[in-house]
Amino acid sequence: MESIAHKIALKFTRVNFVPEKVTNRYYNRGSLVQIKSPTTTLTTPSSRNTRLFSPISVSKGAAGAGAGEEPELKTIPIGDPVSSVDMAPHDPILKDERIAGIASAIRVIPDFPKSGIMFQDITTLLLDPKAFKDTIDLFVERYKDKNISVVAGIEARGFIFGPPIALAIGAKFVPMRKPKKLPGEVISEEYSLEYGTDKMEMHVGAVQAGECALVVDDLIATGGTLTAAIRLLERVGVEVFECACVIELPELKGRERLGDKPLFVLVS
Repeated sequence: MESIAHKIALKFTRVNFVPEKVTNRYYNRGSLVQIKSPTTTLTTPSSRNTRLFSPISVSKGAAGAGAGEEPELKTIPIGDPVSSVDMAPHDPILKDERIAGIASAIRVIPDFPKSGIMFQDITTLLLDPKAFKDTIDLFVERYKDKNISVVAGIEARGFIFGPPIALAIGAKFVPMRKPKKLPGEVISEEYSLEYGTDKMEMHVGAVQAGECALVVDDLIATGGTLTAAIRLLERVGVEVFECACVIELPELKGRERLGDKPLFVLVS
C-alpha cells in the first residue's frame, strides 16, 4: 500500500488560483482526508487552505464501480501526524503523544470558502476540551519562564489561542487587528497580498520599547500576516521572541518569508 501512496501526485498552488473542476468527493476522518470517486479512493493528510493544482492522479480501484455507484471506501496508511518542528530532531515535542490528538481534532472542509480550497477548521478542536487544553499546554510549556511580556494575537483566530497563553505565562495580550477595528489611535503596517495590499493595526501605547513578544496565530500559510506583525512590533522597539502557530502549510513556504525569526508549530 505504501508504494501506491508514493505514486500519488498532489501539487499545490496559492489561494487565488482557480483549478479545473474536480469531481471527487472528500470525507474527513480525523487527521486524514479520504478522497472518493467512482473508481478511485485515496487518503491524504489534512491541510487547511490547500488548493489542488491539477486533477488527482491515482491508481485505479476495482472494476465495476460505474457512474452512480458507491465504491468501497478504503484508506491508504500514511503514518501519524508529525510536528513541523522536525527540523529540530531533539525537540521533545516530537515525542509528545498529544500532537496526534490535536491533529485528529481538526476538521477539513472541502471547497470552503471557494471551490478547490481544503479548509482546515479549528472549531472542532475547540469542541474537544482535551485537545484544546493540550494545544494551549504545549505552547505554555514552551514559553513559560522566557520573560515574554507580550502575546500578540493576529485577527481573528489568534484571538482564540493568544489570551489563554498570555494568562498562563503572565503576559499581556495585544490584538493585532484589521483596519478600522480598533477605536483608539493606532500604528499600522501594510503588507502585500497576491493581488493588492492590506494593513494590520495595533493601538499606540499597547507595547513599550524593550518588551519581548510572542506572535500567535492559528495557521501559517504564505506568512504575510505574521511578517507584518513582526515589522509592526519591531518598529516600536519590541523584540519578537518567536512566532507560534497550531498549523503550518509548508508547501506555501511561509516559514521562509519570516527570515531569521523562529517559528514553532504543532501540526504540519
